[in-house]
Order: sequence, then structure tokens, then C-alpha cells
Amino acid sequence: MLRILKWLVFLVILAGIALVAYAYVGPWLGADFAPPVEETRTPLVLDAD
Repeated sequence: MLRILKWLVFLVILAGIALVAYAYVGPWLGADFAPPVEETRTPLVLDAD
């Protein structure tokens, strides 16, 4: 059981390192992490008595 837990911890750490590496290398590989940009206007009514 302890052997499985060690492998699980190892795989979680390896996955974390891979995710950080992809965040840095992703834009060179064509991944676009920027959010879509669009202007949003919402009317605001002040003093609506």
C-alpha cells in the first residue's frame, strides 16, 4: 500500500512540473492562453426612486 502511495505522490509532483512547463512553453507551441477580449457596456441607473 505504501508503494502505491509513493507512486501516486511521484506522479502528482511530475504532473505539476509538466503543467508549469507547459505554461511556459505553450505559447511557443501555438497554445493561446489569453482570454477573449470584448467590450461590455451595462447601463447603470442612479437614484432610481
